[in-house]
Amino acid sequence: MKRILMMLLAAAIVGVGVTPTDVEAATKKKAVAAKKKAPRAAKPHRVKHVVRARSAHRIASLDDAQHLALQSSAALVLDQTTGAVLFEKNPNAVLPIASITKLMTAMVVLDAKPDLTETLAINEDDVDLLKGTRSRLKVGTHLAREEMLRLALMSSENRAAAALSRNYPGGREAFIAAMNQKAQALGLADTRFQDPTGLTAANVSSPRDLAKMVDAAHQYPLIREFSTTSEGEFSIAGRTQQFRNTNTLVKNPTWEIGLSKTGYINEAGKCLVMQAWLNNKPTIIVLLDSWGKMTRIGDANRIKRWVESASLAQRQVAG
Repeated sequence: MKRILMMLLAAAIVGVGVTPTDVEAATKKKAVAAKKKAPRAAKPHRVKHVVRARSAHRIASLDDAQHLALQSSAALVLDQTTGAVLFEKNPNAVLPIASITKLMTAMVVLDAKPDLTETLAINEDDVDLLKGTRSRLKVGTHLAREEMLRLALMSSENRAAAALSRNYPGGREAFIAAMNQKAQALGLADTRFQDPTGLTAANVSSPRDLAKMVDAAHQYPLIREFSTTSEGEFSIAGRTQQFRNTNTLVKNPTWEIGLSKTGYINEAGKCLVMQAWLNNKPTIIVLLDSWGKMTRIGDANRIKRWVESASLAQRQVAG
């Protein structure tokens, strides 16, 4: 506008006539020139979609483990149907497995085909003298073998696992021998057991072995049922008591979990193994030696999002 006013002033001085049409044309010319100088506006929707798809594809890359940022020091995620490894982190590390042990305990109990309705009693031999852990199953508690098995798998009750092993044919020593024989039969080269609870750090395995163990345990309907039960009531010493699953994910509606077991002792850190359906595929997840209040749960959720983003990226690329 300043330039136009100067033109009018100059025209007045030299006596040249300027019409309204001339002023309109000059204004339009100025607007066109300004538009050419301005940067082109981006196409936000299309660009945003492409960036999201590429980002999801990159995060889902099996060759780039950094984006998962798991807190567990050793981990393995595999397709249960094909055995294809989706993710691994120190998969051959041999580490204490704490109460993950109880999956093997349950398999050995069930392999003996015992009477599940038989009543077992907790006695002094079932009390933890190694770590001094507490239990709501007081000495003298009587429960059916099936209830002991449910508590061992659902709530990781150490005294229940100890009682199950003590009531095995040949006693606890024969039971532990059977645990190691079962490990050998399953091809678990890195796995050793010295007790049925996992309270000792001498019970060790690797993520690769544990994936095989989870797959084997998943073949037992009772292990699937008991390990994924979110909570239950038990009559103990004439009182009804409520017990809950040690894995909070079993009651999370966004998860479909077919088998679960947690574990923790100082030497093992926090551990978690699961069979779960991710993107409608049976998937085995092994997480060992994680620290922090919710790190193993956080790692499991990170894996779930990672696998789902991989599927999303593949669909976007295919589409």
